[in-house]
Amino acid sequence: MTREELLTLFEKVGALQAGHFQLTSGLHSAQYIQCAAVFEYPKTAGKIVKQLVGQLPKGVDTVIAPAIGGINLGYEVARSLGCRFVFTERENGLMALRRGFALKPQERVLVVEDVVTTGGSVKEVLDIARQHNCTILGVASLVDRSQGKADFEVPFVSLLSMRIETYRPEECPLCTAGQPITKPGSRSSSGLQ
Repeated sequence: MTREELLTLFEKVGALQAGHFQLTSGLHSAQYIQCAAVFEYPKTAGKIVKQLVGQLPKGVDTVIAPAIGGINLGYEVARSLGCRFVFTERENGLMALRRGFALKPQERVLVVEDVVTTGGSVKEVLDIARQHNCTILGVASLVDRSQGKADFEVPFVSLLSMRIETYRPEECPLCTAGQPITKPGSRSSSGLQ
């Protein structure tokens, strides 16, 4: 599947949206990525995940993803690889393994996230894997918005690299044009979408 075909699929299912958006960071943008929309359509999600799985390392014991964005993708990747899946979530503001999930020393893990912008959540999950002395095989995402800035010190695979222009509210051309704004964010606190 080409980059253009992937972008068309993302647009078709509503994962790539155009408009005027206020991101959770407070910045404004004319585009928004909502990868959860991909998983509303299992057949389409299956095609997309198949593309990603074909690029992943072999021998993964466990896929681990940060909640909430990485859960659907992480589960589908683990199902495709035939391995275990766990996720982390925030507890007192810090990413943690909860719900009885545990990792073992030398367990071969792959960290999966839907969209990487700054890489902060992925780095927190990597820290958890390192604290458990896991063997980290890499990181995978559907979309990399970091513009090459996310460095995980392990192999990083992404289906799409996208540069989405953002603006400070006082410099936003969409605001100047009077275009209505939408706040689609995935978090209630600050952090980039």
